[in-house]
Amino acid sequence: MSDRFPIVVVQISDLHLGSQYHIPSLATRVVDEINELSPDAVVVTGDLTDMGFRQEFRAAKRLLSRIRVSRMMVLPGNHDARNVGDMHFEELFGARSNEIAFDGVRIVGLDSSEPDLDTGRVGRERYRWIEERFSEPDDFKIAALHHHLLPVPGTGRERNIVHDAGDLLRVLTNCGCDMVLCGHKHVPNVWRLEQMVVVNAGTACTYRLRGKAKACYNIVEIHEDRVKIVLKRPFDPPEIVADFPRASRTVQVPRSSLAMTSEEA
Repeated sequence: MSDRFPIVVVQISDLHLGSQYHIPSLATRVVDEINELSPDAVVVTGDLTDMGFRQEFRAAKRLLSRIRVSRMMVLPGNHDARNVGDMHFEELFGARSNEIAFDGVRIVGLDSSEPDLDTGRVGRERYRWIEERFSEPDDFKIAALHHHLLPVPGTGRERNIVHDAGDLLRVLTNCGCDMVLCGHKHVPNVWRLEQMVVVNAGTACTYRLRGKAKACYNIVEIHEDRVKIVLKRPFDPPEIVADFPRASRTVQVPRSSLAMTSEEA
């Protein structure tokens, strides 16, 4: 692990370029805030576009290219898989599943999208690859995907967790995965499952919101002895929503944050 702490990873999700609900001023503000923060890595957990059209992907590429960061992982979502959008995604952003490793942190990105379907799947054919990527015991291990790994409060009838969520959970827990980053339903939430923390992101820059929720994104701070999850709404001050020691990974989520998540969803 690096001697420089904290290591900062920003998660943004559900940009929906091309949607009537996408707000360019919010997108610009998010980019400016990330550049001011100067994180070590940025993870984009899907739904860059609204309909998977080439012009939407090109707009997403222009937006994300403005983020000044040396490590960026971009994953597709269900909206990106519409209209053979995976072809444009691969051309502009590269492989749909990939990894980043730096300073003792390993982030493994998983494509959970299916062509023209809102539901998701990772697939047993990729389980061995995940196990190999997470084979180093001393890494801080983060998995990232678009679809929910666990149901999220305030999202109605839950139909959009990955179809193979149970098997994927087994693989990740057996690998000692520390954290999972998800997007999809535009509701921020933090779950603890044994020693693994599942963090959902809201939509970063749209008004496709539930209840009283606001656009937001996540900041993960990896300290030498603990990890903090920070919820950041554009223009608003940051709010710590989870704080847990790295050794035991027992999450301490402030009561106010849990109330915010369920009420604003």
